[in-house]
Amino acid sequence: MNVSVVEGDLLNQDVDVIVNAWNRNIVPWWLLLPQGVSGAIKKRGGTGPFKELAKHRAMPLGSAVVTSAGKLPFKGIIHVAGINMFWQASEQSIRGSVRSAIQIADEEGFDSIAFPLIGAGSGGFDQEKATAIMLDELQSLESPVEVTVVVFKKR
Repeated sequence: MNVSVVEGDLLNQDVDVIVNAWNRNIVPWWLLLPQGVSGAIKKRGGTGPFKELAKHRAMPLGSAVVTSAGKLPFKGIIHVAGINMFWQASEQSIRGSVRSAIQIADEEGFDSIAFPLIGAGSGGFDQEKATAIMLDELQSLESPVEVTVVVFKKR
């Protein structure tokens, strides 16, 4: 699998689909004040993807679902359940989220995908450890999808 790590803004990547590290869909999106990637998606892409996401009900930890990209220039958004009910990520939730997102990207025929550091924002997971876990998991998978892992950096 071809994987690159870049610094920048996830929403500025030239890819087919982006990944949004989400909660388990237990708390309704309209009750939350989305932060990080979710907040940026809502601000720049609108609420459409979150309304679609709400139809999927509770998501098992590490699972993923795909929605439209709203007003964003992508073919879709893959939302992964990367944090538990206590707003914390774990190695297991990060690995499961990566696997689930790649599986959906393959099934949907996306050629390229960009990941944020799953669990390193609201999930409180160490950035370096999250990066290492994600890269390890990605290298263990076989897929033709071009992968970009984006370490957030403000302009």
